[in-house]
Amino acid sequence: MVDKKDSKKSIIREFGLSTLAINNRTSVIILTIIIVFLGVNAYLTIPKEMAPEVKIPYVHVSTPYPGNSPVDIENLITRPIEKEIKPITGIKNITSTSIQDFSIILVEFNPEEDITKALQDVKDAVDKAKSELPSDLDTDPNVIDIDINEMPILYVNLYGNYTLNELKKYAEILEDEIEKLPEISKCEIKGALEREIRIDADIHKMVATMVHFGDIMSAIAAENITMSGGNIRGTDFQRSLRVVGEFSTVSEIKDIVDSDENGKIVYLRDVAEVIDSYQERVSYSRSKSLPGVTVDVVKRAGENLIIASDKIKDIVAEVSQERFPDDLNVSITNDMSKYTRSMVDNLQNSIITGVILVTLTLMFFMGLRNSTFVGVAIPLSMFMSFMILNAIGYTANMMVLFGLILALGMLVDNGIVVVENIYRMMQEGYSPIRAAKEGVGEVAMPIITST
Repeated sequence: MVDKKDSKKSIIREFGLSTLAINNRTSVIILTIIIVFLGVNAYLTIPKEMAPEVKIPYVHVSTPYPGNSPVDIENLITRPIEKEIKPITGIKNITSTSIQDFSIILVEFNPEEDITKALQDVKDAVDKAKSELPSDLDTDPNVIDIDINEMPILYVNLYGNYTLNELKKYAEILEDEIEKLPEISKCEIKGALEREIRIDADIHKMVATMVHFGDIMSAIAAENITMSGGNIRGTDFQRSLRVVGEFSTVSEIKDIVDSDENGKIVYLRDVAEVIDSYQERVSYSRSKSLPGVTVDVVKRAGENLIIASDKIKDIVAEVSQERFPDDLNVSITNDMSKYTRSMVDNLQNSIITGVILVTLTLMFFMGLRNSTFVGVAIPLSMFMSFMILNAIGYTANMMVLFGLILALGMLVDNGIVVVENIYRMMQEGYSPIRAAKEGVGEVAMPIITST
């Protein structure tokens, strides 16, 4: 039996992709199964982060020079470095600041420039400028790029009735274990004390014994070394000798001979006081009114934040149970994975809620079969999105997930329009195959354009 509508009117509009799918239904079913499996795998393996990786086109050059005024810093440090940096290609702007004891140069590159290459170019330029810089600089100029991926993903806090030295030893254990993870870039210990041997020279005693500051510095440098002692040849082997001469106690430093003029030996203890102390603190850590030590954990770029966080928590729990005393408190704060998990859960809830609501709503107007097609299109489209995002190296971050949630609304609208148009043509008497082909063809280009 031939449909009258089909015999009187030929198909005037078709969309090639949908027509191809209708003519090859078996292939479409197989392709759908493949998309489901690959999409689920891509969703589980795609790296999940809080924010997308953003390359900031800035390079920061800082140079400390204690004891000099801003004018001297400008003339001796800032201008020679700027002179070598200016010829670098791709620079958009250079901003310099010279303050007491410090020079700061901020180099802004064009957004399309490779920041890794730009950083290396600036380092090479600063190396060229070193010959024009003062020879008594305490440290070389520090050249770094601005990378938001260097922000810690979580803090591991250790506190209790222990000294800061003891807490630091426990923190170093955690640091060693966490840095073994392939997802972790580095760990930094904050709030701990750094040991420092301070030598307070007495100028009056130095004058009386005719000892100079250079004598003290050269004597310490000459004594505090470890060197090779050569090789010992045995019958069947050859051993290397190592002469250890580094200081291990403060008393060894005090017994250094600074001068041996006219047969009179002058020890370091005769002209200076050697104090076993700590460096000036640059960071503090406290928790529940108790002093503590914090381990900042930085993730590698492109790694899965949630997986990294879970592994760190497992390590903290294991180390706390097996290697830490029971009364040592260990806590984790500022865990960025909580926000990432929340975003992923919101996307899952949006997809599930969208499928259920759309299917139930359309079921009352177009029947179960038509509403099922729209409901199935939502997760399939999301699976395809994750496959493409994972293939091109994107991460599931705030921007990507927010975009997918927005696209979910358009996807539902487009699905309803397509299915309703096919449903209308079937009510007009078209066969299901012809209604599907021509119904999609009528609205395909408007939907694609609006999307």
